[in-house]
Amino acid sequence: MRVIRYTENNQATLAAVTDEGAIYSLPQQDFLALVQQADDKGTTPLQIIQDVIKDSTPLAAKLEDLTLLVPIEAPEVWASGVTYLKSKEARNYEATGGKLDATTFYDKVYDAERPEIFFKSTAARTQGPDQDLYIRSDSNWQIPEPELGLVLDKNGRVLGYTVGNDMSSRDIEGENPLYLPQAKVWKNSCSIGPAIRLAETVEDPYQFTITCRIFRNEEKEFEGSATTGQLKRKFDELVSYLTRDNEIFDGTVLLTGTCIVPPNEFTLGDGDRIEIEISDIGTLNNPVKSQVRKAQATS
Repeated sequence: MRVIRYTENNQATLAAVTDEGAIYSLPQQDFLALVQQADDKGTTPLQIIQDVIKDSTPLAAKLEDLTLLVPIEAPEVWASGVTYLKSKEARNYEATGGKLDATTFYDKVYDAERPEIFFKSTAARTQGPDQDLYIRSDSNWQIPEPELGLVLDKNGRVLGYTVGNDMSSRDIEGENPLYLPQAKVWKNSCSIGPAIRLAETVEDPYQFTITCRIFRNEEKEFEGSATTGQLKRKFDELVSYLTRDNEIFDGTVLLTGTCIVPPNEFTLGDGDRIEIEISDIGTLNNPVKSQVRKAQATS
């Protein structure tokens, strides 16, 4: 069972999507209200949804006909780095100016007890399905980073899973690791959606298949796939470090790292389109736009 938000009569509406694709409107205001109602009744979000839809009629519209919003307005989005072998190799390549099989401090991060976790976005900065993502104006080497996102409550409980895009400027991060915030955070540099898969309906979260496709002039420029089974760290480990001596909020999303990296010669361009698909969750689609470099103030 998945949960989505869409626009109906200029209002955000919550809905459930069955595995067969039937869509049912829900009375709750948002995903967290659904979770809170389940907690208050001592039951689960899935049971609340099932109680609603057993006497309801599904929408006539199909999922692709709806104007989807972010499935949750996450107060904060955090991200994990160097959690897959492919990510470690890519970071080493960046940090050494393109040397193959190089060894750097990223090897230490990959093997260390403490994972890399960094702040990525806020609700106001996070884009949803079909919304524009921007290319950073002072970077010449940018890529999407397709990731599985954990939707958490304030205690670190995993409420569900979503699709995330942690856009990255490879040249800025490679120039100096202290530039990581600038390599990761700029206007429209993060997206999540299109749905939240309820955690209770996922038997094994290490069996998700992640696929990233990049289109240029609507022709496929790149496609890569991997599985969350390739993740070096467990999700509870990442959550435990995120919440260690740190206050998080209901609806926080933790992106768990990327396992798909386009070829080193590739960089995103204006007009590209990114699709990130995760099995049993859905496909997050975002167009790519260039930011116009702001003119410097003159006297």
